[in-house]
Amino acid sequence: MIIDFEGEPARSLAQRRAKYSPLKDVAGMLRSFSYAANATLLAYTTRHPEAFESLEPWAILWERTVSGEFLSTYRNAVQPGSILPPAEEDCRRLLDAYLIEKAMYELKYELNNRPTWVRLPLAGILEATT
Repeated sequence: MIIDFEGEPARSLAQRRAKYSPLKDVAGMLRSFSYAANATLLAYTTRHPEAFESLEPWAILWERTVSGEFLSTYRNAVQPGSILPPAEEDCRRLLDAYLIEKAMYELKYELNNRPTWVRLPLAGILEATT
C-alpha cells in the first residue's frame, strides 16, 4: 500500500512546491525504510516483549539491506554532477543533512501525535549524527 503523497502537511503549499535537491526525496525514502522496519518491530514486540532482543538485529539488517540497495540503484541511475554534487563526500554530507532534517520533522510529529513512537526519529537522528 502506498500512502502519504500530500508531502509534509505542516509545510505551506509554497514550501512543498519549492525546488530542492533530489537527495531530500532520497532521505525521505531512507527514513520510510527505517519506519517500516522499526514500526513493525515496535508493534510486534509491544505484544511480545520477549522477542525484541532476537528480532531487532533482523529489523536492522532488513533496513540496511533495503537502504543500501536503494542507494546503490539510485547512484547507478543518476550520474554524479548532473543533479547531484559531483563529489561522493559532498553527496553524503548533503544526504546526512536531509536525513537529520527529516528525522527532526518526524520527531516533532511523533511528540505531538504518537509519543510512544518518539524512539524512531530519535534513532534516526543519532544514526545520522554519528
